[in-house]
Amino acid sequence: MNQLEPTEGTAPYVHRISVVIPVYQGEKTLHGVVDELRPLTAAFTTPEGHHARVEEVLLAYDRGPDQSDRVIRELAAANSWIAPVWLSRNFGQHAATLAGMASSGGEWIVTIDEDGQHDPNQIGIMLDAALNQRADLVYAAPVNTPPHGFIRNAASKASKRVLETIFGGGHASRFHSYRLVLGEIGRSVAAYAGTGVYLDVALSWVAARTVTAPITLREEGDRRSGYSFRRLFAHFWSMVLTSGTRGLRLVTAAGGIVFALGIVFALYLVVARMVSGELIEPGWTSLMVALLLGTGVVLVALGIIAEYLGVAVNMALGKPTYLIVRDPSMGPLGRVDPSHRSPGPSGTR
Repeated sequence: MNQLEPTEGTAPYVHRISVVIPVYQGEKTLHGVVDELRPLTAAFTTPEGHHARVEEVLLAYDRGPDQSDRVIRELAAANSWIAPVWLSRNFGQHAATLAGMASSGGEWIVTIDEDGQHDPNQIGIMLDAALNQRADLVYAAPVNTPPHGFIRNAASKASKRVLETIFGGGHASRFHSYRLVLGEIGRSVAAYAGTGVYLDVALSWVAARTVTAPITLREEGDRRSGYSFRRLFAHFWSMVLTSGTRGLRLVTAAGGIVFALGIVFALYLVVARMVSGELIEPGWTSLMVALLLGTGVVLVALGIIAEYLGVAVNMALGKPTYLIVRDPSMGPLGRVDPSHRSPGPSGTR
């Protein structure tokens, strides 16, 4: 990206960006990330010529094991555009990100990790994707293999596919911690999201259009990842539990199938006895039919109860019935120079 040069006539519209960084183990990496963000606090141009500026960087301290708090205080004292967000205890990455979003004031919110894996200089690529495709949520789509190792990468990809296809987890295959979202959408999600809700699932509830942008990931360096396989599985299970009631409906469907099979099997036994006259052990037929029909009834009943629980769960998670936003043409998505307007969105929802 290039620094914005003065232009004659009407000044270009500058998109105001808040950068949210959840901090858990950032003692060694935060200085480098902030140094890369510093040039972007002056107006800059994106690769496609849109104008933007990072107006604030929110460091959400999640009570990690190192001295990240000291580093945050040093950076905040030296840079007026850095705003610390102090959490009372360790709540996890998504909760810290939500806290940063709630404290932000920019038209756009960008979330990046603390370890330097996400290049701030590629924020412009994501903003171009949002403006060109009129999307209110943009995820990074890595063009290189994430530097986490084969097993973790394969497990992550498989779990997101399972969530997306079986449990109705929206666009789970696109979820990424490097994201850009309209400020009013991000702050609204931070306001209503309940305890334990998976951030990207909550965003999918209200985002009108979600696209991706090609991003190159960098190595994490020598810092050990704070995510064990146990914590990663906990993240996956959180996505499953907050993705909706499809999992509950699977119980109902299974009960209906078992019940139908019981009826079909009963008819088969009656017909077989009448046609072939084969002797079947007394009581076996009735036992099998009763077992299948009874199991089916129980599963259907559990499925109906689960649907009621699903309504309560959605309320507990804070899933909104609706979300009111301003006229899109009056917000950041409407602030596009005519020369940059595209004929229509080319991405997929």
